[in-house]
Amino acid sequence: MAARFRMSDLGALTYYLGIEVRQGREELTLGQSMYASKLLERNGMAECKPCVTPMEERLKLVKASTAAKVDATLYRSIIGSLRYLVHTRPDIMFAVGYVSRFMEDPRKDHWATMKRLLRYIKGTMDHRIVFLKTGGSRL
Repeated sequence: MAARFRMSDLGALTYYLGIEVRQGREELTLGQSMYASKLLERNGMAECKPCVTPMEERLKLVKASTAAKVDATLYRSIIGSLRYLVHTRPDIMFAVGYVSRFMEDPRKDHWATMKRLLRYIKGTMDHRIVFLKTGGSRL
């Protein structure tokens, strides 16, 4: 016997796969403030001091660092979460790509750079992507 499926109208989309959606008459806004908040909580940085830039200017990190090793599994986990956050946060794209280079053998200097990025996220959790309706066209 074939199964019967019903479709129902659940209203306007507001949340999908960790992405918050706000639909207005003139704009569509995508953000991940709840996801960013959970990321900071999971990594013990919910109460950290925010900073205004995602990375130090002219920072030079190397793979052959002599600094102490850090937990590679935790480092990779945070990088994965940051890569998902990039979907609505193009402002962190370069920094996430940069710290991703050191996933094979992360060191304390790489860790410090990633923590600064998390501090930047703390100060900019409400940043979103906004798609504006232009003229008579559709979004």
